[in-house]
Amino acid sequence: MADIRDDHSELLTTAQAWLGAEPDDDMRAELATLVDGAMSGNDDAADDLAARFAGRLQFGTAGLRAAVAAGPMRMNRLVVRQAAAGVGRWLLDTVDDAATRGVVIAHDARRKSDLFALDTARVLAAMGIKAMLHPGVQPTPVLAWSISGLGAAAGVVVTASHNPPADNGYKVFLDTGSQIVSPVDTDISERIGRFDPLSVPLAAEDDHLIAWLDDSWSEAYVAAAPLVRLRPEVSGVPVAYTAMHGVGGDTLVQAFIASGFEAPTVVAAQHEPDGTFPTVAFPNPEEPGAMDLLLETAAECDAAVALANDPDADRLGAAIPTPEGGWRRLSGDEIGWLMADHILSNTSGDDRLVVTTLVSSSLLSKMADAHGVHSEETFTGFKWIGKIATDRATEGQRFVFGYEQALGYLVTDRPLDKDGITAAVLMAEVAAVAAAEGVTLQDRLDAIAARFGRYTTGELSVRIPPSVGAEWVAAIEASPPADIGGRPVESVSSYPEANLVRLVLDGGVRLQVRPSGTEPKVKLYGEAVDLDASELDRLLHALADSRQS
Repeated sequence: MADIRDDHSELLTTAQAWLGAEPDDDMRAELATLVDGAMSGNDDAADDLAARFAGRLQFGTAGLRAAVAAGPMRMNRLVVRQAAAGVGRWLLDTVDDAATRGVVIAHDARRKSDLFALDTARVLAAMGIKAMLHPGVQPTPVLAWSISGLGAAAGVVVTASHNPPADNGYKVFLDTGSQIVSPVDTDISERIGRFDPLSVPLAAEDDHLIAWLDDSWSEAYVAAAPLVRLRPEVSGVPVAYTAMHGVGGDTLVQAFIASGFEAPTVVAAQHEPDGTFPTVAFPNPEEPGAMDLLLETAAECDAAVALANDPDADRLGAAIPTPEGGWRRLSGDEIGWLMADHILSNTSGDDRLVVTTLVSSSLLSKMADAHGVHSEETFTGFKWIGKIATDRATEGQRFVFGYEQALGYLVTDRPLDKDGITAAVLMAEVAAVAAAEGVTLQDRLDAIAARFGRYTTGELSVRIPPSVGAEWVAAIEASPPADIGGRPVESVSSYPEANLVRLVLDGGVRLQVRPSGTEPKVKLYGEAVDLDASELDRLLHALADSRQS
């Protein structure tokens, strides 16, 4: 425990200075209680206070993300103001006409999101940069889509995406509508460090450089959604949908109608934005149980497919009915295969490009080869898919599809970031075309397997600090194991930019290890062809166990 009961403690002095600058009554009360408790000898309070002031919340390639609470290691208005100042300084230093082109800002429905967005605008305006605020809550894809339309220098969205309810976050987009990539994140982080979070200048809320947008940009986004349809002549099928208490629900319904589909049957209890997420402990479609209410609704309305957005609507989960009368949640790769099959079968041109990530299935490259089009693998994180699409456009390649197995899909060329709403429109069309041809989505997957082999994928997480995970990756690279679970290791490949190592075992089984960039765990990924899922799972656990041996 840090000893902060001495009135001259540096930690206590820092906490009291933060307390004096804290603009929110609830945060001041929380921090004052914590300081008082620590001063009274409460070990838990002292440890909590020490953790909150152990450094500065780092701005990485996903921006900022942490629990909403007082202190420089948490999400609060002072941290946001400091981050906004760093973003503003980077724009002024590196982007032509950044001040006049401005920054577009949007937010979700989480705790203090509206205040974080407004403070961002006030900080930028104080620096002479035009700030444009979307009205109300907005899905992240609408924010990203509007950046290029407005000709803005950058975009900011306040959201913690699918994190637990206590969290909030802060993401920055480039003028292409793609998220920032390295080294921009480190450049911004360095500039953030130049500012004292307790004294960042603020413009007035009615400053002439702060503009409030109307609904025309969300309306334009909806109007563009039908462009993702490749078979618009095909009528829709019943679809069940949940917004998972996020901000994408109304926009998705409007996009379906604009695209010629009937509105989906929504999970009413989860349709309105609610940052407390009362019906789900972890609002992520990948989490077990998160889609339970959706599957009940899907069964009731006899849906052909069940779709789920995460809370900021940039990801898409899906489930399909089974022959036995139940429902099966699709993996992120399975959704990607269905979309790729549909897109590659209904577009033409050898200039087409599809992109996925290192930890996603390699089947996409095989599908691309069969259609004679370009394909690439890139680093984990959708921002890299956007970068590849931008870079390859200068070489005459036309991006048509990108996905990552963590439920991120891009089925259009704007914005260059994952978009769970237009992906939902396309997935509804995939289901509709299948029904029109007298088959199910499972039939589609079976046909893909018959053509390319039955690809099996799996994941496993090991909860250890990322630094320990990095050491594990380095140890595998330095001294590769001879076998995993009794299956010989045939090759080991390193991807240092992604802090990832890939092992290929006998029979073409692919195992990968990567420390998480946002959580205290290491992720293991497996893929095999025509191998039982239980065997792949056994090999993943054998790889995890090898760290202890």
